[in-house]
Amino acid sequence: MVISKFNRWVCAALAGLMMASPTVSLACTSFLLPGSDGGFVYGRTLEFGMDIKSRGIAVPRNLAMQGTGIDGTVGSGLKWTTKYAAFGASALGLPIMVDGMNEKGLAGGMLYLPGISEYQEVSPTESANSIASYEMLVYALTNFATVNEVREGFRNIKVNRSPQKDFKGVVPLHLTLHDASGKSLVIEYIGGELQISDNPTSILTNAPQFSWHLAGLGNYAGLSTSDPKPMQVGDAKYGPPSSGGGMMGLPGDFSSPSRFVRAFFMKENAPKNMTTREQVGTTFHFLNNFDIPPGLVSLSSGFGGSSGGYEITYYAAVSDLKNKVFYIRTHDNPSIQSIEMANLDLDATAIRFFDLNTKWQIHPLTGQ
Repeated sequence: MVISKFNRWVCAALAGLMMASPTVSLACTSFLLPGSDGGFVYGRTLEFGMDIKSRGIAVPRNLAMQGTGIDGTVGSGLKWTTKYAAFGASALGLPIMVDGMNEKGLAGGMLYLPGISEYQEVSPTESANSIASYEMLVYALTNFATVNEVREGFRNIKVNRSPQKDFKGVVPLHLTLHDASGKSLVIEYIGGELQISDNPTSILTNAPQFSWHLAGLGNYAGLSTSDPKPMQVGDAKYGPPSSGGGMMGLPGDFSSPSRFVRAFFMKENAPKNMTTREQVGTTFHFLNNFDIPPGLVSLSSGFGGSSGGYEITYYAAVSDLKNKVFYIRTHDNPSIQSIEMANLDLDATAIRFFDLNTKWQIHPLTGQ
C-alpha cells in the first residue's frame, strides 16, 4: 500500500509539473568529487530557458544583509550580519548566490524544483524571521561552516512564498550543500514543510524530489565499468563489440532522473588518485556530459517573458573546497574564469560583483 501511494503521488506530481510548467528549465546537475589530499570539489551545470544574468559575486564578513518578507519587499524579512565571507555566482542583479562557497569550505547551489516545491506558510508576525526561496544559499553560506550547522540553522527560520518579479511568481528551488569534511545534505520544502535529507550520493538534479531519485538507483545496480564476459552459444562466443559494454543501459537523455543516475555512476567511478586541484579538471570533464547544446530542448512561450526557443547550459561551475577557488565557464565563453579567495578582501564594506561576459582567451600555437 505504501508503494502504491508513493507511485500515485509521483505520477500526479510529474503530470502537474508538465501541465503547469511546460517552459521551465529542468536540467541542472550537481555532485561532489573527493581529492586524494583530503579536499573536495563541487561541480554543477545551470540550465535555463532565459538568461538569469549571472555575475561573479563576493560577499564579505560582517555585512548587514536584508531578507525578503512575505510581501516581496526587501528588508521586510529576516535581517542578519554575515559571519563568513562567501563567493561564487549571482543572478538577476540581486545580492544572492546561485552557486559558490564560503571561507570555511561550505559549498553548494540552488537547483530548480518546479511543480513540487511548496514553501512554508508564514504569517505577518513571522515575516521578519523569513527569507525568500532565492535567498537560501546566500543565507546558508554567510551564516554556517558545516552542513550540521545548516541543518540546525534552517530549523530556526522560515522560507516564505514571496514572488520574484522576473519569474512572475514564487521561485521553486531545492538546495544542495557540501562541507569541507565531505558531508552532503539536501534542503527541500514539500507540502509547506521543511525536509532536510542527508545525501550519501552527493548528487542532486531536479524533479522529482530527492528521495525519489535515491529509490530509483537500485534499478541500475547491474552497471559496471568492466566489460561483460562473452556469451557461450554452442561452440561460439559472442562478446561485446567494443569497450564500455558494462555500462549498457546507462540512461543518456537530458531528463532529471536520467542525469541523476548518470552523475552517480560517474562520481562513483571517478579517479581516486588525483589531488583536489587535479579533480577540478575531472569535474569539468564530467560536467561536459550534462551540457545542453542549443536546439535539443525546446521551450514553449510564456515563462519569464520568454517567446519560446530552447533551453541551454548557461554555465558550468566548479568549487575547490580545499584551495578556495571558484571556477566558471559560461555558454558564451568556454574559457574557464576563476575567483580565488586569496585575492579577495574578506572584510570589505560592500558586496563585489565580477563581469563574466569576457572574451574568449585563445592561445595561438607556435611551431619549433
